[in-house]
Amino acid sequence: MTLNPVQQLDIYGPDRCNTLTVEQARLFCRRLAGHRYENFCVLSSLMPKGLRDDFASAYAFCRWADDLGDELGDRNRSLGLLAWWRRELNQCFAGNPRHPVFIALAPTIKRHELPIEPFDNLIRAFEQDQTVRRYETWRQLLDYCRLSADPVGRLVLMIAGEPRTEQQFELSDAVCTALQLTNHWQDVRRDIVDRDRIYLPQELIKTSDFEPRLLATARRGFAPDHHFLDESRELIRDCVERTWPLFEKGAELIPMLRPQTRPLVWLFLAGGRRVLRLIELWGYETVLHRPKLSKAANLSFVIRARLAAGLAGHFGRGPR
Repeated sequence: MTLNPVQQLDIYGPDRCNTLTVEQARLFCRRLAGHRYENFCVLSSLMPKGLRDDFASAYAFCRWADDLGDELGDRNRSLGLLAWWRRELNQCFAGNPRHPVFIALAPTIKRHELPIEPFDNLIRAFEQDQTVRRYETWRQLLDYCRLSADPVGRLVLMIAGEPRTEQQFELSDAVCTALQLTNHWQDVRRDIVDRDRIYLPQELIKTSDFEPRLLATARRGFAPDHHFLDESRELIRDCVERTWPLFEKGAELIPMLRPQTRPLVWLFLAGGRRVLRLIELWGYETVLHRPKLSKAANLSFVIRARLAAGLAGHFGRGPR
């Protein structure tokens, strides 16, 4: 069984890092992707075969950075390890990769002429997670998504060989920000219970005692205060309504993409929109429950992605 990154620090960490060949490193990344992200195997069926190792190495970079930020339970240690991860990144771009993820990633960077900025921005996002647990404004939350989500979409487009135009990047950013925001509204309770993080912007909250009631309700798993539940529903509804236009804007990217890229991006769009719709159908009660797509729904989206993306039609908000 593949161990997660935190469990591998004694073998592939700052103090000791076993050397692998490129092929061994690629296998390392493929196993990590398949073990830690069950949808990667499904997504890989939509990827050109010649790009699957490139996508796996990029995913492995994100997975390691994310786990170093979230799975240690010690913010100071996480910051130290994320600083180490940045050093490994810089060493990779200098032509001397050491860690298996970067040994696998180095050929991908060279092949696709990837810049360092998207990788560095992702590390910055995970560093920010250690120091920022509340967001005052919607603008601040969007700035966080610019670091934590938008680089992923840009890397996908660059690895897929899409033209690197500002228009495509802007539309990709809209898709990725919408997906990140949807994840926040889906995970309101889990973020509070597991991470003590609240992504609901403070400027949208109307009462001074909202946060302590939010914390108590999320940690109990039920809402004895029905007035608060109505208030929280209204707040999450506001956030959901602010997210829909980003999906609508991002849908304009689909017809601009090459046929081999469309199904992958369409799948992200369709899945994200469906989760946002589930939040609506569940009455915006994500302070209590976490709606999620079933495996059957995920597989049906893959089939539809192959068909619908080929039409390069309009993918807007869809039925409510």
